Amino acid sequence: MLSENNKSKILVSKVVAKGDLKTAVDKAIGLIGGLPKFVSPDEKVLIKANFNSPDQYPASSDPEFIKTVVTLLQESGVTEIALGASSGLAWQPTARVLKKKKIYKLAEELHIKLINFDEGEWINVSINGVHLKSLSLTKAAIDADKIIYLPNLKTHSLARFSIGLKFAVGLTEPFSRRMLHKEHFEEKVAEINLAIKPALIILGARKCLVTGGPAKGRKKDHNVFLPPLTLLPWTLKRLKSLCRSKQKIGSICQSGNFPRSPLQKNWAWVRRAKKLIWC
Repeated sequence: MLSENNKSKILVSKVVAKGDLKTAVDKAIGLIGGLPKFVSPDEKVLIKANFNSPDQYPASSDPEFIKTVVTLLQESGVTEIALGASSGLAWQPTARVLKKKKIYKLAEELHIKLINFDEGEWINVSINGVHLKSLSLTKAAIDADKIIYLPNLKTHSLARFSIGLKFAVGLTEPFSRRMLHKEHFEEKVAEINLAIKPALIILGARKCLVTGGPAKGRKKDHNVFLPPLTLLPWTLKRLKSLCRSKQKIGSICQSGNFPRSPLQKNWAWVRRAKKLIWC
């Protein structure tokens, strides 16, 4: 689903994840209107989860969390559901990550389509960015009526953190991701979101990485689910939450490398995103 509307409201809910997983996720979505507010039964839905590496949650998506979201979609009447993935360059091929994570089996059990973006078609899309004029996006994202992001809450050794805005990188052609890192990396990450817009984001933040990332780092219990509508304001809220988690264990947030305010220092891609009309 290409981004068509540059203005939208932000709706955010937060639920403490205790007890039954399905009940907690359903409650979190219900607080902002429920799934029917975002997805209709006749729409094709693409779920973008985190299979950057084969590491365990929260470095990658929790299969039980994916199963819960898919089940809720199916119970709401949605029949065309696909789970899409493209792993990080250091862990490719994606098929190997999916096999190790037992995602092929999961998709079969859930009766949904599993799409390995790397084995599909890539479409060049023009955007009005300062640092990016076009992107090569997976055709699966363009063909979907609605996209749902299932990101994790974690720090990132190159991008400082990985939550919502950074999540769109996984929809781009792998070789083109190498070009992101040459210069203006953080600004480019923000501009990718000019091309694609999720209908719903559900952050499974029962655990988070507070050091390192995206694959390895110190884990911390966080115990929340947060479904938002608009990426930048939500990302800033999650940054504050991540900073608080980091401060509690006396890690780099207090050393000055991870600022208490997301807009401090040279967090270029957050500042760039703030300037974009859509946010």
